[in-house]
Amino acid sequence: MYYPEELVEEVRARNDIVDVISGYVSLKKKGSNYWGCCPFHNEKTPSFSVSSNKQMYYCFGCHASGNVYTFLMKYENDTFPEAIKILADRAGVKLPEVEETPEQKKKAGKRMRLLEVNKEAAKYFYYMLRDPRGEVGMRYLTGRKLNDETMHHFGLGYAGKNGEQVVQYLRKKGFTDEEIKDSGLAMFSEQRGLRSQFWNRVMFPIQDINHRVIGFGGRVMGDGEPKYLNSPETMIFDKRRNLYGLNFARTARTGNIILCEGYMDVIAMHQAGFTQAVASLGTAFTVEQANLLHRYAENILLAYDSDGAGTKAALRGIGILREAGLTGKVINMRPYKDPDEFIKNLGKEAFQERINQAENSFYFEIRILSEQYDQSDPEQRTKFHREIAQKLCEFSEDLERENYLQAIAEKYMIRPDDLRKMVIGYASQTGIARPIPRPRSGVQNKSDPSESGRKSQRLLITWIGDDPSLYTIVRKYISLEDFTEELYRKVAEKMFVELDNGQFQPAGIISMFEDEEEQRQAAELFHTTLPELSTKQERERAFHDILVSVKRNSYQYYMAQLGTDVNAVKKAVEGKKALEELQRARISLE
Repeated sequence: MYYPEELVEEVRARNDIVDVISGYVSLKKKGSNYWGCCPFHNEKTPSFSVSSNKQMYYCFGCHASGNVYTFLMKYENDTFPEAIKILADRAGVKLPEVEETPEQKKKAGKRMRLLEVNKEAAKYFYYMLRDPRGEVGMRYLTGRKLNDETMHHFGLGYAGKNGEQVVQYLRKKGFTDEEIKDSGLAMFSEQRGLRSQFWNRVMFPIQDINHRVIGFGGRVMGDGEPKYLNSPETMIFDKRRNLYGLNFARTARTGNIILCEGYMDVIAMHQAGFTQAVASLGTAFTVEQANLLHRYAENILLAYDSDGAGTKAALRGIGILREAGLTGKVINMRPYKDPDEFIKNLGKEAFQERINQAENSFYFEIRILSEQYDQSDPEQRTKFHREIAQKLCEFSEDLERENYLQAIAEKYMIRPDDLRKMVIGYASQTGIARPIPRPRSGVQNKSDPSESGRKSQRLLITWIGDDPSLYTIVRKYISLEDFTEELYRKVAEKMFVELDNGQFQPAGIISMFEDEEEQRQAAELFHTTLPELSTKQERERAFHDILVSVKRNSYQYYMAQLGTDVNAVKKAVEGKKALEELQRARISLE
């Protein structure tokens, strides 16, 4: 849903960020800002700052930052449309109605009906579990040490002794045979008509992140096959894009998510207090599920079964997590098979220890690889070292690859130089990685001059954000073209326009960006740490130095473009002249 910029800004302006965040975090005023413990990471000393003037928040610990929209989106894991609706309701602002085509209305109506079918089916299964007819299901769940609270929390149920009962119940509720079939709850056959495939099974309602039932998993009672049965894919249920338990795990705020294999593992872990546990839905872990997890956590702990199949699944999952830009670690379940067994036998404290000791995913890969070779056999050991070298080539960043090379070399008693040569050989042969330059002791890399320029640009934006009156001085010497980073230039352009119009508000600038990472970077621009200056002269000198640094970086940037940009010569000449004038200028902050 698209909302006009003016409406987005009106809703934001009518929701004071201090008031909104105070509903989630205990804040105390200190100086011009409000402070509290950050809700996005564990801390004892408050480092979470909320600025009433800027209408922004910033954590000096984990660097979370943004405006009132990004706070709700991050804290509640809401989408932007969801966040603006919440804030609009809070402020009494009426949002425009969504105009849909007849086809869109028909499709939306069908989706709602299918959700209603599943909701009613979940109610039926829930009732059956607590009915004498569901005794076998209740006996199974209590035998798995689940308490009433947990069973209620997850909406666990039982499907009766035949597949006709739930169909009859849904018909009485007013649903058509087509709706029941399209929901995935039943199938039609010439012999039996419409009949549910879920019968004599403990039922696990599968919910989306908004707690809507979109499908079911069923565990057979007895020796029937298949042991576990899931709803087929439907209009509302895509196995590849959902995770069991994520509707609860997304608000756990533990800094990580634990990925398990099955429903019972997730439920047992939640009952033990590990509410960040989720599981894939009867299928192998997918790229889509990894991207979904990326919305809620950076660190993913794999708690797969300790058998061969679980190890294979973990190795596959590590690759998918890495591809999605997530950090993966592996929890050791031994001597037990899965989290459920582990917790039942050793308790939650022991499991927490295993979480704390979770193995780095690359170390896990290498350790599993080492078990395939006889380390006492020189030939086998050499093959193992070659495998390590090939794995190291998967790191695209030189520094990261070198750090892992040294760590693995030490762990497996390999001479670093020998392993490095092997990596260079594979890299040059295949082109999958740049060769690793051998470190030379006593030689330090020169600092990147462009980083100094970027830092100055960040400092300048923060300084103007703190004191908008400085803009009149800045405009004499600095143009938008002096902001050589694209995101910085976009922020500066919006900021300059608003300052020219006398309507500058840093929080509104963040809403320009749709991408979450860009929103974070934009917010950080207004929270760069400024130098502590005690006198007016020191402040003037520091401000002059920042202006000169921004201008010098701009001049160097356009000089580097000579030969590729026809306008670069003109910009470079003008930049040199402006730089020389600025260096001679006296800046007064009266």
